[in-house]
Amino acid sequence: MPGLRDHDPIIIEDFNGWWSRGDPESAPSDHFIVADNVQYPHSGVETRDPLDKYQDQSVSIGKVLRFYDYVMQTGQSLIVLVEGGKIYHCIGASVVHGPILTIPEMTDFGFVAYNGRAYITPFKTYVNPQGKNYELGIKNQFLYVYKGDGTPARKAAGPPPTGGALVVAHDASGLTDIGLHLIAVVYETDTGYLTALGPEVFGKLEFDGEHKIRVSNIPIGPAYVKKRHLVSSKAIPGTYNGDQKGYQLFFIPKGKIDNNTATDHVVEYFDADLLSDASHLVDNFTEIPSGVSLNTYHSRLVLVGEFGTDETLKDLPTGVTDNRSLARVSFPGEPEAISKVDGLIIAPLDGNALTNCQEFRDVLYLFKMTRTLGYSDNNDRPATWSEEIVDQGVGAPVHGIGAVLDSGGVNIDYLLIADWSGFMLFNGTYARPELSWKIENFWMSLARNDFRYVQIANDSLSKKVWITLPPPYQHMMLHADYGNGIDAKNIRWARWSFDVKLSTIAMIDTNKLVMGAIASLT
Repeated sequence: MPGLRDHDPIIIEDFNGWWSRGDPESAPSDHFIVADNVQYPHSGVETRDPLDKYQDQSVSIGKVLRFYDYVMQTGQSLIVLVEGGKIYHCIGASVVHGPILTIPEMTDFGFVAYNGRAYITPFKTYVNPQGKNYELGIKNQFLYVYKGDGTPARKAAGPPPTGGALVVAHDASGLTDIGLHLIAVVYETDTGYLTALGPEVFGKLEFDGEHKIRVSNIPIGPAYVKKRHLVSSKAIPGTYNGDQKGYQLFFIPKGKIDNNTATDHVVEYFDADLLSDASHLVDNFTEIPSGVSLNTYHSRLVLVGEFGTDETLKDLPTGVTDNRSLARVSFPGEPEAISKVDGLIIAPLDGNALTNCQEFRDVLYLFKMTRTLGYSDNNDRPATWSEEIVDQGVGAPVHGIGAVLDSGGVNIDYLLIADWSGFMLFNGTYARPELSWKIENFWMSLARNDFRYVQIANDSLSKKVWITLPPPYQHMMLHADYGNGIDAKNIRWARWSFDVKLSTIAMIDTNKLVMGAIASLT
């Protein structure tokens, strides 16, 4: 039987997704010019799966602005920001703690989990004189830590011991080195943070070498202080100059006090026993300025995009009003220990704010909206790390690096990044053509000034990606299936639409997608 009007039929064996590039007539025969609310099983196409409720509360916690998957040591949960600057901790279908933190100015936040604790940095959107939106931490706001137990979050880090001068005297018979020694106290908080040295006046004593040392009037800290440590200088040669912080101090062996109640403690040690240096604690922040993005690198906490505080905004160059190009980096294994002096990286001062950070292949990458920079740990202070400009035309917005499953953004051998120019695969360089090549018309129509609304979730098990969109497309979400290959040719796109304005997405229980909304369309 001849084909219709003598034309042979076209056999389409595989459906390769949505096409929105050039003229509609340029679409290949195995693509759709409209592909809404569909997904791609194997080589076919079918209607997307229906939705279920993650939580069903009799009283709503509010309109959801942002949430993240929070992996605790006891399981998974969500950290949720709602309108009004309130953050809740949602566990499973029914348990809600909070609000654990309330900051009325907060319209968004950065988050990272570290050893079961949640670190939260509040931020908001600012507008420059040209009408361009940019995001920074809130001025005079700070990094917060939440222990996951329902108790309110508190400022990360903490102030040093305060109070009257330490009293140091000889006690019972014992053996020490001879000479003048300084002794101070360090608090250890319930999150393991070691504060700066205190109190305001250290104790001092000329050791005679024949007695143990009794330290009295030891300060008692706030409720979150669980332990205290005594630190000591070695014997000071010559004449003491009165600068108590000008000497190197070390943790005293058996100088740990495993409570927050005792006010005296007896120690006995030689200078040769003083091995663990505590001097670096002097320069640490007691309150860490807030930023827009948090991540980890070599067991260090990384924070970027701060506005700053009254303390950090002093003595800025003329015309500079914030710390938008500054990244803060903690000591290894101590996420709350960030040095004011050398725990920082200064990205190129081009007027654009840092937006994101990510470890990948042993390199720390910092992003601006149209810049990508790389820094490598040289086992020295972060301020000494060398800089490599990776790309001066491609960057990432504040939520524009794809989270993989229910963890961070690294997926075996690449990152997925939303840039103004397209949805990009990054493997040390940006692969071209971009993954969004087939839907270039639609992608280039997205409002650049609102890319803060773009968020990515990557299910690398099922090989699927979801991307939230800026206004006026908040009732939609992009869906991509890369089961046939993660390249511009084989990725398959679709648009999913809803009767609500989506605000955020996350992956929980390994690869279950959770969506949050800020408003109904009805």
